[in-house]
Amino acid sequence: MNMMENLRMAFQSIMANRMRSGLTILGIIIGVMAVITMLAIGGGTQASVTRQIESIGTNLLIILPGRITMGSIRGGLGSAITLTYADAEALRRLPSLNGVAPAVQSAVQVVYLDSNTQTNLIGTTPDYVQVRNHKVALGSFFTDSHIKARSLVVVLGADVAKALFGDQDPVGQVVKINRISFRVIGVLEKKGGAGMFTQDDLVVIPITTAFTYFPRRAEWRGQPSVTAIYAQARDRNSLNQAIEEVRNLLRDRHNLSPTAEDDFTIVTQEDMLSMATSITNIFTIFLGSIGAISLIVGGIGIMNIMLVSVTERTREIGIRMAVGAKRRDILLQFLTEATVLSLLGGMIGIVLGWLASWGIGRINIGGSYIQTMVTPWSVLLAVIFSAAVGLFFGIYPANKAASLNPIEALRYE
Repeated sequence: MNMMENLRMAFQSIMANRMRSGLTILGIIIGVMAVITMLAIGGGTQASVTRQIESIGTNLLIILPGRITMGSIRGGLGSAITLTYADAEALRRLPSLNGVAPAVQSAVQVVYLDSNTQTNLIGTTPDYVQVRNHKVALGSFFTDSHIKARSLVVVLGADVAKALFGDQDPVGQVVKINRISFRVIGVLEKKGGAGMFTQDDLVVIPITTAFTYFPRRAEWRGQPSVTAIYAQARDRNSLNQAIEEVRNLLRDRHNLSPTAEDDFTIVTQEDMLSMATSITNIFTIFLGSIGAISLIVGGIGIMNIMLVSVTERTREIGIRMAVGAKRRDILLQFLTEATVLSLLGGMIGIVLGWLASWGIGRINIGGSYIQTMVTPWSVLLAVIFSAAVGLFFGIYPANKAASLNPIEALRYE
């Protein structure tokens, strides 16, 4: 018997018991839909995180105070005070760097008339927009003259401008930051993101102004300390050279012995991407496993129904064997039927999974849509897995059918 004949008989058997066949493949439908949807959520999350990390700057180095390891944080990321404004000024002289922006930050309340919002204050230098890949949508960014004069000027992030001013142009208006009046000179272009990944919920002021009016950071060796130093390598090829030059300069400035560990940490975008990818991969595998469990449950349902089908068709199997059907023919017939059932469920599950992913992608949480991404490999994985489930759970019923004694099968009532 050829494969086309097996397929024809499989479809005849399925159509003869429509209700039972539909209930049988329901587990496969739910399982494949769950796999597609879960992988779409995991893939969308990974793509969103990757976009956010890539958008924070080009060839970016983030220099943090304290020694941070993968397994622990030594000295405490928030409590370490081993980087200073003078360190940043010294880094500007390195030939491998295209820009350096020291930063101090703190949580503040910003008020305009009857509107107010809690946000993150960044005190930094004019290089910040270049190093962190920001663009000014309205007005302008502050200059070196504002740094020298400790000017009370502020540049608003897109979310803060929207919260305080709506569609009104905020440039030239006066806002209060922790009850201190600042003149708005610009608004940053929106970069997107949500939650901890947003880069739009902030206000930016000259770093010298932050030292004067928001003295939250302690001094270190007589110099005001900074939260972080952002540096931009001239190009991707000089990134490793830049890391080495930064490390050597800071170790020299901090008087560290050759055997002493760094009292600072240099993080690159590649480091952040690698860490984020590892985390999101675990998340995606976890979500996919939930769907895989549903597929296995569906496969058990197929095996159960196929065993019932073998019992019901025992006499038919006996007749086929009596007229010359071989054991292999019976085995292939029932394996084909189980695989067709599984693949039909898989195809329907793919369509429903895509629709579910599309619907989830329309859900807005906190002003940001849930990111989903159905990829070809996830669809292929679902098809292969559903076919494999049909084959695996169809082997036992098919083998049982093929092992029947023809004489006993013909006598079966």
